Amino acid sequence: MKDIEVEELKSRLDKKEQFVFLDVRETYEYEDDNLGAINIPLAQLPNKLSEIEKHKDEEIIVHCRSGARSGNAKVFLESKGYTKVRNVLGGILAYRALEEDE
Repeated sequence: MKDIEVEELKSRLDKKEQFVFLDVRETYEYEDDNLGAINIPLAQLPNKLSEIEKHKDEEIIVHCRSGARSGNAKVFLESKGYTKVRNVLGGILAYRALEEDE
């Protein structure tokens, strides 16, 4: 699936649209600042797939700090049969920059 820009993500969050939202940053990063996503650090994702297994055929939007780890998570999830995974381009850094510009 096509990746997602922070503008679209913000719009969808503001409208409270339903989708699976996954944050693959480390726990300490998540605790410092988060957007309300499920936190499963990238390194733990292979061992915690059962936590999101029921969402395998739903849209899953994955984010991290800058978009690199979430890009890797997208590739991993797709290799496990997840078909609707989208990476947040620019990650939470781009999201917070967008908020500052508003």
